[in-house]
Amino acid sequence: MDKVWKVKERMIAKYFGTVRTPLSGFNSKHTGADIIHERLFVEHKHRKKHTLVSLWDSVKVLARKENKIPVVTVSQHGRKGFWLFIHSDDLTAVANQRLKVEK
Repeated sequence: MDKVWKVKERMIAKYFGTVRTPLSGFNSKHTGADIIHERLFVEHKHRKKHTLVSLWDSVKVLARKENKIPVVTVSQHGRKGFWLFIHSDDLTAVANQRLKVEK
């Protein structure tokens, strides 16, 4: 039976239409990423609990009360831009909202 993190990596690879990298990163001679992909370098971390996920959970409760999509953003002093943390189920909807801004 596979370890849970391997199962999750396969699920993520399937989400992006590809496969999990065999072995461990660069040992596979394919890529150092967790999945093989032409454009994306995906690193997956499976834990019992992530602080960012806990924050997203609390934001989700508030967002649902307003019938909105929960999005958590983080930034770091001295670095340009920011990061978005969203659930995979919401990726298309969030991307569509961003495309409306670009038009």
